[in-house]
Amino acid sequence: VAGYMIANDLSERGWQMERGGQWSKGKSAPGFCPLGPWLVTKDEIPDPQALWLRTDINARRKQDGTTADMVFGVAHMVAYLSQFMALAPADIILTGTPAGVGLGRGEFLAAGDLMDLSIQGLGRQSVRLI
Repeated sequence: VAGYMIANDLSERGWQMERGGQWSKGKSAPGFCPLGPWLVTKDEIPDPQALWLRTDINARRKQDGTTADMVFGVAHMVAYLSQFMALAPADIILTGTPAGVGLGRGEFLAAGDLMDLSIQGLGRQSVRLI
C-alpha cells in the first residue's frame, strides 16, 4: 500500500438495474469514481482503520462513520485480492463505505446535487452532478 485517498464510487442505478442488474455498467461512465484531492502516503496514516468518514448531499449529512466499521480491513483486502489477481503499483482498491448509501434508502442523486465527501487525514472532495 503506497497511500490512501478519497474515491467517490458513483453508480448510475438505472443502468445497473435494467436487464439483469449488471453492476459494472452502472459504474463505468466517464467522470465516475473521482479520486483525491490527493494521495496521502502510508506513513502519514498510522491506522487506516481509525478514520472518520462523512458524506453530505446538498449540505445534509448522509453518512457519518468510521473505517473501523468496515467489514474487512485494508490488509485483509489486499491479501484476499492477491490470491486471484496480480496487484501492481498504482492499482486502486476501493474498500467500501459505511451505512448510508442512497440505494438502501431509496434516495437517488440528481443533476445539480452537491456531494461533499471527507475522510479524516485524507481531505475533502466536492462534486456537483451535471
